[in-house]
Amino acid sequence: MVDANTAFLTALSATLRAENYEVVTATDGSTAVSAARGNMPDLIVLNLHYPPDVGHGGGVSWDGFLIMDWIKRMADFSRTRVIFITDEDPAQYVDRARKAGASGLFQKGPDMSQLLSVVRRFLGEPSAAA
Repeated sequence: MVDANTAFLTALSATLRAENYEVVTATDGSTAVSAARGNMPDLIVLNLHYPPDVGHGGGVSWDGFLIMDWIKRMADFSRTRVIFITDEDPAQYVDRARKAGASGLFQKGPDMSQLLSVVRRFLGEPSAAA
């Protein structure tokens, strides 16, 4: 899961972990690409907007579409599903997300039950032993 908002990242990852999903987090584009390369996730939940990536080379303007493009170009990631999330109205991004190959697009909010439902559908129910 990739989001620059650490409070949201912590809350959603805790929710997913409580449901026995394995979660790896990143807060910027370069860390997300490295984490994907090192962990080979089945699903990536990816925010659309990030501040400049000054911590990793100064001022790279990452966005969710660029991160997805980098990840999808790596070997063995062509089947990795990506779900976009945004603070804004997602309607303005629907066409671009579809063309990019995203598996879903959701607005952030206090009720993330739709997102969790899609995660369950894509990944299946986690095992109780996980």
